[in-house]
Amino acid sequence: MGFADLKSPTGLQVLNDYLEDKSYIKGYVPSQTDVAVFEAAPRPLPADLCHALHWYNHMKSYEKEKASLPGVKKALGKYGPADWSYTDSKDDDDIELSGSDEEEESEEAKRKPKKPALVSKSTILLDVKPWDDEADMEKLEGVRSIQADGLVRGSSKLVPVGYRIKKLQIQCVVEDDKVGTDMLEEQITAFEDYVQSMDVAAFNKI
Repeated sequence: MGFADLKSPTGLQVLNDYLEDKSYIKGYVPSQTDVAVFEAAPRPLPADLCHALHWYNHMKSYEKEKASLPGVKKALGKYGPADWSYTDSKDDDDIELSGSDEEEESEEAKRKPKKPALVSKSTILLDVKPWDDEADMEKLEGVRSIQADGLVRGSSKLVPVGYRIKKLQIQCVVEDDKVGTDMLEEQITAFEDYVQSMDVAAFNKI
């Protein structure tokens, strides 16, 4: 089914319900999928659609760099909830009483693979601050080279903080059992020649 007309109350409600347990339209970092839906949404969104409004305001912060986000934009109907409607092909009179259906269902259940355990993840927005306005920001961005099992880096941008000083904002997704903010701070501040401090600007469970 996908998203229909986002200008209508019904279409916006579908978007709001879809984003109830998601940070982005698809995946764990902003992409062209979000850009396509963002551009189709009306401005401003109704205040009562809290999930859609939270996503919308977050995407506004990427408006100047949306062309650089990963992925390829598709038609609006390609995104959103699937069509779960179906038609039962059998009437009640067609039910077999021999028990063969139960045997087939039992065999099918045995063949189905077990679902993997749910992995708890979070999105984190990090603020990395340099020592002063003379800091080499290219070398400061070297903190993006940090790698860890359970860490997926997203986009980053330089944000002015005053007195010609800029901070580096980095979006990332972590597996909660493997990567914590203390670990990230320890590794980032290890670049002590360029990094003065690291702060967690936003932290959201997925």
